[in-house]
Parts: sequence; structure tokens; C-alpha cells
Amino acid sequence: MPRDARTVAKYVVAGLALAAMLALAPFFLASGLMAPGWAVGIFIAVWLLLFGLGCIWIRRKPLRVIPLPLIAVVFWYGGMNAGAEWLGWTP
Repeated sequence: MPRDARTVAKYVVAGLALAAMLALAPFFLASGLMAPGWAVGIFIAVWLLLFGLGCIWIRRKPLRVIPLPLIAVVFWYGGMNAGAEWLGWTP
């Protein structure tokens, strides 16, 4: 059964987005070097939620997976900067 090239491209790009999510995992796990435990728990929970959504969406709607790494980066970077600025988190 031949597949349409666009369909294959959608799955390849979605797979790369999930790989990017995996590449972001160390940043979320290493947040404990600066953030308190409760914040690390929130960061990890959000990453798990986004990765889980990506695993579910890749089969149904692969294009929905593409913005997940960007959302994860914005959440982590914004959260770490906000914590450092307003809550006094220091390494």
C-alpha cells in the first residue's frame, strides 16, 4: 500500500519534534540545580504532559506535535528566568 509523500513527511517532522522533546528532558531534570524541589516537580510534570500528548497526537494528528518543543522551551526558560528574578532562585 503506497503512502503519500506528504503523509510520510508529516510523520517524519512529528518524529523529529518528539526527538527534540527528548533532547529537552535533561534541561527539565537539571532544573534542580537552581530551582527548589516543588518547581522541579512542576517542570517535570509539564514535560511529561507535553511528551505524553506528543505520543498520543503523533498517531492521530501529527502536525499538532510540531509546536510542543517550542512550548516546552518557552515554559522552561520563562519559568527559570521568572523564578530567578522574582523568587530569588540562584545556582
